[in-house]
Amino acid sequence: MSEVAGLHVLVTGGASGIGLATARLMQAGGAAVAVLDVAPAGPPGFVYVRADVTDDTAVRAAVARSVEQLGGLDVVVNNAGIGAQGGIEDNADHEWRHVFDVNVLGMVRVARAALPALRRSRSAAIVNTASIAATAGLPERVLYSATKGAVLSLTLAMAADLIAEGIRVNAVNPGTADTPWIGRLLAGVPDPGAARAALEARQPHGRLVSAEEVAVAIAFLASRGSGSITGTALAVDGGMAGLRLRSMR
Repeated sequence: MSEVAGLHVLVTGGASGIGLATARLMQAGGAAVAVLDVAPAGPPGFVYVRADVTDDTAVRAAVARSVEQLGGLDVVVNNAGIGAQGGIEDNADHEWRHVFDVNVLGMVRVARAALPALRRSRSAAIVNTASIAATAGLPERVLYSATKGAVLSLTLAMAADLIAEGIRVNAVNPGTADTPWIGRLLAGVPDPGAARAALEARQPHGRLVSAEEVAVAIAFLASRGSGSITGTALAVDGGMAGLRLRSMR
């Protein structure tokens, strides 16, 4: 990952899961990394700024601290997000507002606060974490899917607006990833083993996507070597979005 060496990177939702894997990978590649999260304490070895992405004042202060401590900002990894389960009848209005506030407006707040610093960079990039749920209809994921569809559209519009300023904007679309949120989801069902097997079976390569695999895709899109890539959503889903395999039965 020498293509990220020397970059100044802010990763939101970086205390666990995909965000933490990305922070570790970027740092190992020679980037200076700050982690923004709502957790009481951040992972050791990183600049840590605590903020709730639903609070614009806190986000602006956290981004400013990150820029100051890193000595600049080249890359924003907009990864902070929460999950939601249920069909169209199952989530109350306040849940819809909250999940959109975190998953969509949270990205808006972070990007908006980071733009002045990104405009000063010679290798500026924003990478948004979307989902396979943005492009495929998944059962019991109506609210979550709606937010990730919005993230995908947000990415394209941002890329169009910011290309003239030298700021690239892309997204990753992970399949079902083996993250703490999935762990909590499985822990709450009657048969966690069967539920995990069902999640694995719906992905053509037969397993959950690892956080580290998604991190590699994020780092690639953020790297100097991706200078001609913008307005793109990179699927990291074991073929779930595009493959239709014949049954072996």
